[in-house]
Amino acid sequence: MSTVFDLGVDHSRRELLGYGATPPDPRWPGGAKICVSFVVNYEEGAEHIGTSSSSTVSRENYNENDGHAEVFLTENGVGPTVGTPKAHRNLNVEQQYEFGAHRGFWRILALFKRHNLRFTSWAVGRAVQLNPSVAKAMEEAKCEVASHGWRWIDYASMSEQEETQHVKLAIEALAKASSDGKTTPRGWYTGRQSLQTRRIVYETYRDLGMAEQYYDSDAYDEDLPYYVKSPSPSKEKASPPLLVIPYTLDNNDMKFGIAPGFSTSDHFFTYLKDAFDVLLEEGQAGEAKMMSIGLHCRMVGRPGRLAGLTRFVEYVKEHEQRGLAWVATRDEIADHWRKTYPPQQ
Repeated sequence: MSTVFDLGVDHSRRELLGYGATPPDPRWPGGAKICVSFVVNYEEGAEHIGTSSSSTVSRENYNENDGHAEVFLTENGVGPTVGTPKAHRNLNVEQQYEFGAHRGFWRILALFKRHNLRFTSWAVGRAVQLNPSVAKAMEEAKCEVASHGWRWIDYASMSEQEETQHVKLAIEALAKASSDGKTTPRGWYTGRQSLQTRRIVYETYRDLGMAEQYYDSDAYDEDLPYYVKSPSPSKEKASPPLLVIPYTLDNNDMKFGIAPGFSTSDHFFTYLKDAFDVLLEEGQAGEAKMMSIGLHCRMVGRPGRLAGLTRFVEYVKEHEQRGLAWVATRDEIADHWRKTYPPQQ
């Protein structure tokens, strides 16, 4: 049985027990001892852009008047170590993000295609709107395009009305970029969420008739999927439990951009391999888990870092071929979990 956690409405409760000493058997397909979920964050173009004084800059191409330029996950380090964010546009930072769109994304995609592996993408709506070719390429490669919100910004202090609009814009952008122009993303990860994000997203998907089909990944608290009670209980509308597939901030190339973090591809590879080996050992002892790996086009898409990712992909592939690892997209994990552990209504 998969426990249904109760976090209340807008995270009014904290869950500190989790699965405890007896996590459920995930029964991964083929008897695999570990499930591996690669996630590629596509954010380029949706980050903070400082105010431009140029009347020739089009709003179609830039997100003007954010109040400050981006400082997070760049080669410049992370604020506050880099000082006060610039109010005007920072071309150095913008071009680092553009590298992710120009080259990093395609380099990562090629790596996975060479090894016949698929990933899930946290795709920011605005970024995909500006470059729909990435969504098309991922769909053609049988990867999953899931939502990473409308903008790559912090939603903690945004009004509920504006955040609701952003959720709808994100879904519309990814649906429009899909091959049929209408496929709604089934996965959601905001990242820098507000207390109301989960409820707003749930209500939006419920209104679309998809409350039992989508999953949430704004969580870092378990090594296995789990259900939470509806974040928006309703007597008028069917409000089933929500499936949560936890994500990761430690098996994540974002640590190339923060301190302390990874400095070399060897650091990255060693950390990922160690995490994989520990979880595999647990699985072989009868407690199988899942491992998420977070990737960013502008970070691990750099050649010196991709070398470490390549070694790890090859390592995972070897275990997949031996039947020990199941490499899956997160919508596949969601389908498996719902089939193996149907939610308690």
